[in-house]
Amino acid sequence: MDNDFPKAGQVFDYHYLWKWQDARGESEGRKIRPCCMALVVVNEQGKHLLFIAAITSKAPGATRVGVKIPETEAHRARLDTHIPLWIMIDELNVDILESSYTLEERSPRGQFSQAFTETVVRKLQDIRKSKNLSITTRT
Repeated sequence: MDNDFPKAGQVFDYHYLWKWQDARGESEGRKIRPCCMALVVVNEQGKHLLFIAAITSKAPGATRVGVKIPETEAHRARLDTHIPLWIMIDELNVDILESSYTLEERSPRGQFSQAFTETVVRKLQDIRKSKNLSITTRT
């Protein structure tokens, strides 16, 4: 496995499973969508746990938390720059890289800058500390 993949801030296509879909008993994301690798952690077995945040064109509602993606960052990540986009950071999918059946394309489509990625991760940590982070396990 390539030592420099995966990294926080990389954007790739993923079958993201929203928490409301998981609550309905669904096990597959309904469509492939661009997603942001929020965090990568190696567990005790040496497997890479991927914490994945969905990217959407739908503005977060009053009860949701998202980070608006600036146009320059959308361009870096090879996303659409003509519509507003958000990274939803109050809900994540957790997957294991080595056994993922939902991460079909292992090459990132693009990557956010380090500064923007750090902003996203800091806000994600704040959500986790407030105990308002929802996680859907894909393993």
